Amino acid sequence: MKYYTYYPGCSAEATASPLGISVLPVAKQLDMELVELEDWNCCGSTPYWSVDKLEAAAMAARNLALAEKTGFDLVTPCSNCFVILHSTNEYLKEFPPFRDKVGKALAVAKLKYGGGVKVRHLAEVLYNDITPEGIAAKVTKPLKGLKVAAYYGCQLVRPNGFDDPESPHSLDEIITSLGAEAVPWEMKARCCGSSLVMSEPEVALELINKLLKNASENGAQCLITPCPLCQINLDAYQSQVNSRFGTKYNLPVLFVTQLIGVALGIKPDELALSQNIVSPMRLLSPYL
Repeated sequence: MKYYTYYPGCSAEATASPLGISVLPVAKQLDMELVELEDWNCCGSTPYWSVDKLEAAAMAARNLALAEKTGFDLVTPCSNCFVILHSTNEYLKEFPPFRDKVGKALAVAKLKYGGGVKVRHLAEVLYNDITPEGIAAKVTKPLKGLKVAAYYGCQLVRPNGFDDPESPHSLDEIITSLGAEAVPWEMKARCCGSSLVMSEPEVALELINKLLKNASENGAQCLITPCPLCQINLDAYQSQVNSRFGTKYNLPVLFVTQLIGVALGIKPDELALSQNIVSPMRLLSPYL
């Protein structure tokens, strides 16, 4: 059994609840003990750094201080949370005067942080600790014949990622370990438009269309991603893309943990498969 301190993040308990729901049964099957960080708070998300860097860092550092007490690596399934927590951790090490200011803020809450936490993304843990070979050994329902496009997005591989930022391969290897076919496609690490879907919807819809088009043209029957924002953009906005560009996309967009869970024989309700916008049920029915 491998032990980790688990930071779910806000999205995994709200808009990306299928991610939060599917993580725990998959972790259990893979002999991972994810102990949720007690009294965790929002990481501050990316925009907060542009508003008030000190306040944003203090919010993130509070989680780091709490995690340091556990003695385990801090693992999150959210790409955005990973970037914020990891970047804050590195920033505090690199800039002592800034670290002192954050330390004073933490002291008000009777906390202190010594810089001893290793922040990791769940996808990296699955790849490096559990390994594709280890996952394959647990597969009970091989996904033979299923063509899957791995969508990494920006934050898993940049700027602090564990994989090649231009040609990542870790998720492709995990797909293969499940018995499925990892579809090669050029835009696997391109931006989905992120939160521009709210402020500049035309720009975001154009980017989403390009991604769906590229994946479809390369034979993908579905996509997987570890990122809550990428998932909701590619999943929930397919109908708007179809309306805007006259396309007919009907590509299920699954979280990595959902697809792994199917291959491990976990029941669909434990993976929240019914909560995806574009239903994956017909596509996955041979394996359920």
